[in-house]
Amino acid sequence: MKIDWNEFVDRQINITMKENYGVVYSLKKDDEPAFYEIVFKTGILIKVFDEGLLLEAVRDGQIYKSFIPYESIKSVDIF
Repeated sequence: MKIDWNEFVDRQINITMKENYGVVYSLKKDDEPAFYEIVFKTGILIKVFDEGLLLEAVRDGQIYKSFIPYESIKSVDIF
């Protein structure tokens, strides 16, 4: 079954990834680096491509866009 993602443009979606999308480093209180795997992406679906979805989100006051290939998507929540 194929989903027509165009039905969900301008809607908030949460994507759980099949694999790690990236990592985030930060400092813990004891000055040891913390390592976080990014296994989900959240944002507004702004564009649909043959190869995947483009999300837009705001983090730390800045707008950023993320391209998610279809083969990386494990599950999606649509709001």
